[in-house]
Amino acid sequence: MAKFNFSPTGLALLSDCPRCFWLQVNKGIKRPRGIFPSLPTGMDSVIKKYFDKYRVKGKLPPELDGKITGKLFDDLGKLERWRSWRTTDLRYEDKAQDVILSGALDDCLVDGQFFIPLDYKTKGSQVKEDPAKYYQNQLDSYCLMLEALGYKTKNEAVLVYYSPKEVSENGTVKFNVAPFKIDTNPESAKAVIKRAIEVLLGPLPKRTSECEFCTLINEAQTYGTK
Repeated sequence: MAKFNFSPTGLALLSDCPRCFWLQVNKGIKRPRGIFPSLPTGMDSVIKKYFDKYRVKGKLPPELDGKITGKLFDDLGKLERWRSWRTTDLRYEDKAQDVILSGALDDCLVDGQFFIPLDYKTKGSQVKEDPAKYYQNQLDSYCLMLEALGYKTKNEAVLVYYSPKEVSENGTVKFNVAPFKIDTNPESAKAVIKRAIEVLLGPLPKRTSECEFCTLINEAQTYGTK
């Protein structure tokens, strides 16, 4: 077993706050977590089934046809394995650093010999800023793991956002569907992995004012001394 085992979502915490990342991985101290809404999980499952209906037909969903490149990956058995963190074999291993990166992928497009990761996102409103700001490393990581398995990528990925538009009769909800092509760089994912190892092997990082959790803890400790 590798000394370091990361996932794309786990590495997102590093970017958010190195201190929280260090505490979670090295000490098992996780950020407080409130009630997790089940609606996004339910939407994710419904969207997957919806895409699979068109997959067996060799087509894209009509709202995406002509807006994104490639066709849906047709090996549903392999895709089902990739979709679950329990069964996925999507992984990148660096034996020199004793690290493994593994993760689950919503979907995948194929354009000729190239594989293009596709990820679904749900949002309460339409996207008004660059989604790469939040998901760049996740998408870089998907391409890195696909290439590690021998699949060629085009250094790009697709995010498909679903946001509610209106509710009609009989409770039918209509959604805005917005696809975004994101340029990716697997080498950037490697750099993030290297940075993660450096942080974990180093001393506890200092608190930052940008992290609300660190700020809350600091204020609580200050208040407790009064």
